[in-house]
Amino acid sequence: MLVLRSGLTRALASRTLASQVCSPFATGPRQNDGTLYEFRTYYLKPSKMNEFLENFKKNVHLRTAHSELVGYWSAEFGGRMNKVFHIWKYDNFAHRTEVRKALAKDKEWQEQFLIPNLALIDKQESEITYLVPWCKLEKPSKEGVYELATFQMKPGGPALWGDAFKRAVHAHVNLGYTKLVGVFHTEYGALNRVHVLWWNESADSRAAGRHKSHEDPRVVAAVRESVNYLVSQQNMLLIPTSFSPLK
Repeated sequence: MLVLRSGLTRALASRTLASQVCSPFATGPRQNDGTLYEFRTYYLKPSKMNEFLENFKKNVHLRTAHSELVGYWSAEFGGRMNKVFHIWKYDNFAHRTEVRKALAKDKEWQEQFLIPNLALIDKQESEITYLVPWCKLEKPSKEGVYELATFQMKPGGPALWGDAFKRAVHAHVNLGYTKLVGVFHTEYGALNRVHVLWWNESADSRAAGRHKSHEDPRVVAAVRESVNYLVSQQNMLLIPTSFSPLK
């Protein structure tokens, strides 16, 4: 009996230790459904931006016949120039696979847009993301500009830094300094990365709100807590195209 009890104690201790070691790397809660959002960034050859966007505008209906376009923007500031950024929504990974197969067989899409415009693209990047569980995708009521703020967080996922990050985001929103469109956590791409998509009426109103928030002790306190989990950050100012669902 003593041997059995001793063995059971060691097993429980081992299990507890494993839990302690692994728990910091748990991703935490996710949204209940499998809906995913693909972030695509195309780097276009210099002087080819307008040509590419005009060609896509003419043929966007061919692409959206297969899956939902959330938004399509050109990058005004932040990083490399001649860049377009777009978000596509899928029900799940199987849905995306079906869409990609259908596009490969769609001769009209291939011949009218894809093949003629491949030469205009210098580089492509793709990330698969989920909306964080405490956020739903919002659609602004009028036209404006968008800021995509990207945060590289410490390993551990939302289980580690999710609550602090949520408080920092809500501090900006609840105090009226900006409007939130969505918060996305990367599933494929650079891991432990969070993208926050903000909306503002203009670049100047965005700058004014940012300056005021930096002087607000409530925002400063919330951000200071989340900074403990932050590795790096960057952002882009995005201008919606005429055919973008998000204006």
